[in-house]
Amino acid sequence: MDVPAHITGTVWKIEKKVGDQVKAGDVLVILESMKMEMPVEAPQDGKVAEIRCKEAQPVNEGDVLVVLA
Repeated sequence: MDVPAHITGTVWKIEKKVGDQVKAGDVLVILESMKMEMPVEAPQDGKVAEIRCKEAQPVNEGDVLVVLA
């Protein structure tokens, strides 16, 4: 399952790594937009299969940040 950015901003911090088990609601990535930190949460339980972003990378709304298996 793809987990997209819900806002346009910059990847501030990546909270999980590939292979981590996550529960629905766990914070995967924190985006920074207009000096505000916006957490991107797991929509469902799963395992982090891929991380498609890097810290300090600019992202657009809809860009896939993390893939859950």
